[in-house]
Amino acid sequence: MAMQLSQSMRTEMRQLLTPRMIQSMEILQLPLMALEQRIEQELQANPVLELDESDAQTAGEVHIPDEEPTRSEDRSESERPLVVNEDAPQAADFERLARLGEYLENEEFYTNSAPPRVAADGEPDKKLEALANTAARGEALAESLLKQWRFVECSPQVRAAGRVLINYIDPDGYFRADLERVQHDSKEPLAMADLQEALRLIQTLEPPGIGARNLKECLLLQLKAIEEDDPQRAAEHDLALERQLVQEHLKDLQMNRYPQISRKLGRPIADIQKAVRNLARLNPHPGRLVGPDEAQPVTPDAIIYYDEETGKYDVKMTSDRTPELHISNVYRKWLKDRKGDRKTREFLANNLRNARWLIESIQQRNNTILRVIRAVIDAQRDFFDKGPEYLRPLPMIQVADQLGIHVATVSRAVSGKWVQTPRGIMPLRRFFSGGTTSADGQDMSWDAVKEKLRTIVANEDRQNPLNDDQIVEKLKEQGIDIARRTVAKYRKILNIPPARQRVVYE
Repeated sequence: MAMQLSQSMRTEMRQLLTPRMIQSMEILQLPLMALEQRIEQELQANPVLELDESDAQTAGEVHIPDEEPTRSEDRSESERPLVVNEDAPQAADFERLARLGEYLENEEFYTNSAPPRVAADGEPDKKLEALANTAARGEALAESLLKQWRFVECSPQVRAAGRVLINYIDPDGYFRADLERVQHDSKEPLAMADLQEALRLIQTLEPPGIGARNLKECLLLQLKAIEEDDPQRAAEHDLALERQLVQEHLKDLQMNRYPQISRKLGRPIADIQKAVRNLARLNPHPGRLVGPDEAQPVTPDAIIYYDEETGKYDVKMTSDRTPELHISNVYRKWLKDRKGDRKTREFLANNLRNARWLIESIQQRNNTILRVIRAVIDAQRDFFDKGPEYLRPLPMIQVADQLGIHVATVSRAVSGKWVQTPRGIMPLRRFFSGGTTSADGQDMSWDAVKEKLRTIVANEDRQNPLNDDQIVEKLKEQGIDIARRTVAKYRKILNIPPARQRVVYE
């Protein structure tokens, strides 16, 4: 079998994305806080980009600032270099040094008690304010436990075993590993008795419940801590009953079998319900009380508000949080200088082009999001007027056809974006969903169906709650015909337990 090489020509069409298109799509998909970080990165990487601190300038406008004075006479006393003149009298220089020393001694260095730094025009420095108001990084769970472990009185062998066990505690605060496995995997020899004693001592650390091997042990540890450390709170608990419920009837409580528990323990249902309410105040995830808060703050990209003058809803972009950019006038002049170094001019030209692309991409992003939100307002007027039950189905392709853009562009514009509405802050994607048609021909989104299901359950008889078949019938009475399995799926999404677990016993 012979192999041959040959050349041929053919014509074909390919869709290629230019770097500018890729950047535009990336910028469009970024949420507001991610966009702010991206701008900060670009400011550090691109010397041509500068912040526009003038309120009169709009985002993306190329502003040519006046040349800044560079003469030493225009500098303040603290900005001038401190040089002792050997040829002149030194008294003035040393007086200046003394004044600077007093200033540094009295300066609070912008701690919480210090006055906010202000810019030259008297306005507060926004960056320093943001840094001052940013919470410090939370202490990790393992770090907190190791700090407490240093003060525990124990033998050196137990102390070494405790340091090993702390590394096995998960973010929820549980020790789910096997002691034999820990002993086998440890690089240093550990006795089983030392491991067991170390785990017992770890379970005495803060917060209560740390180091438990399961939920039952976690709750019992917290009840023990209440009894030993908080006598006033312990007086409000029936600790004997609560311990018995945790040790023997945890599964029965989960299945809402109050009558069976009452018969076995010989206690009235009212006592059991009070004990359950006390148990509900315990934390099944004690480890989450320590460590950094993983919840990310939500910053809306736009605000939807009702304009009383026009009687319509309108939208305003929160662009005041986004730093406004302009291109440095100094580098523009250097680029125009034909006598400059060729490599330097090429470097500046490339950065100038990237800066213009970034500014245009941000403008295009804001414009696209604005158009999408206005289309949402037109389609979801009933939602803003009447509430979640009137949310209509809104496919993205419908908005794409209306705006004359690709459906992928709508998806990127919606991804990760939040809007502030008269009914609260919510993700923009919530307004885009499929749905069904009611018996009277009204379009209704699946989120609206969920809200109706939630309302039906909220208004049911607590002593005789509705099962899924009965909920189906209730929805049919409102003109919504869906299957039982759909009701069960939505009930699980809404964290609504089955009917037998919703019974409230008198």
